[in-house]
Amino acid sequence: MKYLKFILPILGILMSMPVQAQLVEISPNGEINSIQQGINLAAPYDTLIIQKGKYKEHDIEVNKPLTIIGEDYPIIDGDRQGFIIIITSDDVTLKGIEVQHASTSFMEDYAGILVDQTKNTLIEDVRLVDNFFGIYVAESEGTRIRNNYLSASGERETSSGNGIHLWYSKDAHIEGNYVRGHRDGLYFEFVDGATIRNNVSEENIRYGIHFMYSDNCTYIGNTFRDNGGGVAVMYTNNVNIIGNSFEDNWGSSAYGLLLKEINRSKIEDNTFANNSVGLYIEATSRNTVKRNTFSQNGWAIKLMANSTDNVFSGNSFVANTFELVTNSRQNFNTFTGNYWSAYEGYDLDRDGIGDVPHHPVRLFSVLVERQPQSLLLLRSLLIDMLDAAEKFMPVLTPETLYDPKPLMTQAP
Repeated sequence: MKYLKFILPILGILMSMPVQAQLVEISPNGEINSIQQGINLAAPYDTLIIQKGKYKEHDIEVNKPLTIIGEDYPIIDGDRQGFIIIITSDDVTLKGIEVQHASTSFMEDYAGILVDQTKNTLIEDVRLVDNFFGIYVAESEGTRIRNNYLSASGERETSSGNGIHLWYSKDAHIEGNYVRGHRDGLYFEFVDGATIRNNVSEENIRYGIHFMYSDNCTYIGNTFRDNGGGVAVMYTNNVNIIGNSFEDNWGSSAYGLLLKEINRSKIEDNTFANNSVGLYIEATSRNTVKRNTFSQNGWAIKLMANSTDNVFSGNSFVANTFELVTNSRQNFNTFTGNYWSAYEGYDLDRDGIGDVPHHPVRLFSVLVERQPQSLLLLRSLLIDMLDAAEKFMPVLTPETLYDPKPLMTQAP
């Protein structure tokens, strides 16, 4: 009996340790020929190997910690009936499969893969083809979504879901994915601490990313190209948007990046090229916009009057139709040390900084905002004369919105 107090703790540790993981093989013509059957037979922490073939299944529930790996991308076809895979357990890994044909509905958010109230889910190297929603993550923590391919052929917002959709989740890592053809390529709402890195989101019906009420998140090195509305980031604090590319987002309501009610954030080292509007800013304050390149956009920046205390420095504005437009004759932001290809000043002391300030808001840009039809006069001599006159005696443009230290050469 005197050794019992030493033996019982050791037994407790041994009993709490997981048993040796086993392999469970699933094949279309094997003894175990359905994925749900394999999951039901598996013990926690087992590995399921799904052999190549086609499996017509839907509402497959992964309700225990498992590693599920496909060989040569077996196809799981939901046949437009409900969800396809539903993950409700912590510590689930899903790799190397193709998931297609989740149901479409106006009432339910059916997805190829649903991750519901879990921790530490990994979805990697998975193909999701022609689903309503691709991957839907709800109330989960530490989800990792890496190197997946998501493609859909949606034509209208009302009949399409989002590619990667996160709701009320934290500490997610979304990396290296390709998303096209959905309503929004990526959608985040009430998400905290997410990292979105090296993804490509293009040719989606509405936004490459639609991002709301999601603080402390970081976008790094992503490409958002040819999306219906560009990218929208709204109602958020402390978001870092660094080193991304916003390209070819054209349309009457398309933006490379739309910021609305964004505070204490960084927009740095990004490229805005060939967009109707490179950067649209509304009700946004105390942000830094640094070292970005705005090239060949219709409007490089549209800055609304209710945006204050933002600092624009080290940016390059190259061959944009309009560099900057605002709806106010006052200026509540700071512009300094930017390169403007339209700058007509000089540098007598050769220190690399223009000796006269640059006023980036053209009179014609103000007129176009009020009367869009006047854009037909863009290349006329009359407009050049009006712009020149406005520079000497500002009447409609904000006199205090200028860059006192314009750079003479574009930063490398």
